[in-house]
Amino acid sequence: MPIGDFNPVPKSGIIHNRTKETQKQMGAISAKVRKQVRDRSGGICEVKEKCTGAPATEQAHLTGRGTIKHKTTAADLKDACVECHRWLDSTGEGVKHKKSLRG
Repeated sequence: MPIGDFNPVPKSGIIHNRTKETQKQMGAISAKVRKQVRDRSGGICEVKEKCTGAPATEQAHLTGRGTIKHKTTAADLKDACVECHRWLDSTGEGVKHKKSLRG
């Protein structure tokens, strides 16, 4: 039943014709890519700036998810421990280091 001037339209018949993937979709890490990175690192932090080779529990994007222009590949990621990942993403020194790792 309409409320005032608000008359909602059911969305079940709407067809979306999105041709490009969203930034979130491009930045997503597929299981295949996640495995490639883990195989490359052997499960050890690849950054090693705040640790001496701690177990990698996260995967850090070298190019931010919001600015990446293609689907995430293993080359876009580094296996990282929590300390190194935080350092990469939240300090000026870490951001500069991340840019140097992009190759």
